[in-house]
Amino acid sequence: MPIKSQLDSLPTFSVHPGQFQILHSASAFRECLLNAIKNAQKRIYLTVLYLENDEAGQEILTAAYQAKQQNPQLDITICVDWHRAQRGLIGANKSSGNAAFYQEFADQYTYKIPVYGIPVRNREVFGVLHLKGFIIDDTVIYSGASLNNIYLNYFDRYRFDRYHVIANHELANSMVDFIDQKMVNNPAVYDLSKPGLPTTKELKSRIKAFRAELSKARYQGNNQVVNKNQIGITPLVGAGKRNNLLNQQVINLLASAKSELYLCTPYFNPPKDVIREIKRALKRGIKVHIVVGDKTANDFFIPPDQPFKIIGGLPYLYEMTLRRFARVNESYIASGDLSIHLWKHENNSYHLKGIWIDRQSMLLTGNNINPRAWALDLENGLMIEDNDRQLEGAFSAEFDNILIHAPRIESYRQLEAIRNYPIKIKRLLKRIIRIRADRLLKRIL
Repeated sequence: MPIKSQLDSLPTFSVHPGQFQILHSASAFRECLLNAIKNAQKRIYLTVLYLENDEAGQEILTAAYQAKQQNPQLDITICVDWHRAQRGLIGANKSSGNAAFYQEFADQYTYKIPVYGIPVRNREVFGVLHLKGFIIDDTVIYSGASLNNIYLNYFDRYRFDRYHVIANHELANSMVDFIDQKMVNNPAVYDLSKPGLPTTKELKSRIKAFRAELSKARYQGNNQVVNKNQIGITPLVGAGKRNNLLNQQVINLLASAKSELYLCTPYFNPPKDVIREIKRALKRGIKVHIVVGDKTANDFFIPPDQPFKIIGGLPYLYEMTLRRFARVNESYIASGDLSIHLWKHENNSYHLKGIWIDRQSMLLTGNNINPRAWALDLENGLMIEDNDRQLEGAFSAEFDNILIHAPRIESYRQLEAIRNYPIKIKRLLKRIIRIRADRLLKRIL
């Protein structure tokens, strides 16, 4: 079936603007999520890359378990990435990961909560669960955030993301049905809160079949008429393959811009298709705004005064890509047609994603809009059509808040050149470029 026909066949849910709320901070998100969990009446579904064994993760899991003990009929399901849950943090000492944390919690309570490990591929490097969404009763809390101290601003640092709260029974049902029917009921999926888990090697054939099923999976539901005083929301899913529905919607959105577009990504490493559409937009006079994190606001940035680790070279690699793009498009920066905003706020980090077109069409997504998201991970998104611009004020306020700490650069020269990088970083990057390993790294990281 052609891509356009597939998109047209997806369910669109009509939502009143009053049922749509935008939160502006990690602390507000944490408070909203905890309150929703504590007041849940019928279901709690949490889908994240990881639920970390730290103070914030323990608070979330404790709240869910307390809700379950008070109401054993409460339907609670947690989904995390299978691989990520069974290892420690990148660069940290070897550990059994968060699976042991889930098992310890399960041992403490009468009524258990399954924490399903979703194995998108046989190896983490080739694909992870990057599907987003917290569904509590009939409310969808959509964010790219995972659940740990920094994402929830538990102490003095935060990882800035986007946070949207949508009250809609049909949308919530569609997202829950996808989790139940397309994910947790698959024979490749196991409950990490139980001991005696199989190895990934033992699941190899099941994971391969699961991946094939995910590539064809769609959100289901009855298509609704979107009246003049409503907005339309269409949930999308994409699992690998360059031409999946979510990827194609990103391209369609960029190509549809008539006056302006906003693109947010934490790691400036866009797929070639996206770069092509940005160039086309600039050529036809579209005002293009790209909001990206400064290298010091990258998850993997390591200050020069701390011990060197190879993973610390990544933010510099992304900056090199951004500087090259800015240099090629310097004339558009000078004319004001291209605005590149670098987000930086103290020692906090940046994790925003999404696209806003002509102040009418908004894609909320956890997709980083990079080659890895494009071809490897399991991703999703919510496509919002707001033809009467009823959410323009709310989205404008959200972007005003984002841009407080994201000044526009006036020239590519404001981005640091490789010659000025710390000596160990410079040596690492030159070696990577010399053997052309940067091309591979940009595809999988």
